[in-house]
Amino acid sequence: MSDHDLELDRALAVATDLAAWASEEIRRPRGGGVREKASPADIVTQTDETIEAHVRSVLRAAFPTHGIEGEEYGTHEPATPNAPYWVVDPVDGTTNYAHGIGWCSFSLGLAAPDGTPLLGLVADPWRGETFTAIRGRGAHLNGVPIRAAAHTTLTGHLFLTEWAAHAHWPGLDALLAALSHRHCTARVMGSTALSLAQVAAGRATVAAVGEFHAVDGLPAYLIAVEAGAVALPGVPAYDEPLLLAAPGVAEEVGELWRSIQNGEPQKP
Repeated sequence: MSDHDLELDRALAVATDLAAWASEEIRRPRGGGVREKASPADIVTQTDETIEAHVRSVLRAAFPTHGIEGEEYGTHEPATPNAPYWVVDPVDGTTNYAHGIGWCSFSLGLAAPDGTPLLGLVADPWRGETFTAIRGRGAHLNGVPIRAAAHTTLTGHLFLTEWAAHAHWPGLDALLAALSHRHCTARVMGSTALSLAQVAAGRATVAAVGEFHAVDGLPAYLIAVEAGAVALPGVPAYDEPLLLAAPGVAEEVGELWRSIQNGEPQKP
């Protein structure tokens, strides 16, 4: 086993321990208030800040040369050139969490200096599930290998998405209408990382977000792709749409996705 592989194994072990700790913190009765950030629909709790501060402290001690990009405390640049960096969202789905709805997640990932994902972890504190992936080694749920669904049609299956905070993103309404015509059921659950991870588990056949952000999207993106899902585009860009699909429906939903982005009228 190479030094690179050993380092990724160590990184996964540290990430898994942090996920277990963060999940316990999220499950505790919530203390402290709720504070607005950019808008009334963009909020943060004391739990978000407590978890991210602890995660940063552990990562800086374990991997002192690595950078860290977090949802609440911004970017800590790598200590050495060409070092990898971590992305962390301590509570992805804060609105659900703050309102007592048990659908949120802890998201943590490691990326190469050029942004290529190397490791991804998404933990669901409420169901005791931890999704993980290391680049080139497949995806796992609680240590068991998982694969995207074998479905060959959108009809009768499930599409997950997330709004841009309180608002629909451009193209979403047309996509939802087209999926409805195909009897594909849509759900907006409230956690980007957890929704994207459902494609990896074979539960959702398709998932999409209107604005990709590495802190909550990169770990789940890697997990889904390592589980065999198809990403459109293949390499997500910051603030651009991302769609993940089971391989057997990728062509169907890809054509639909492109026609909507091009503004073409949709047939019932």
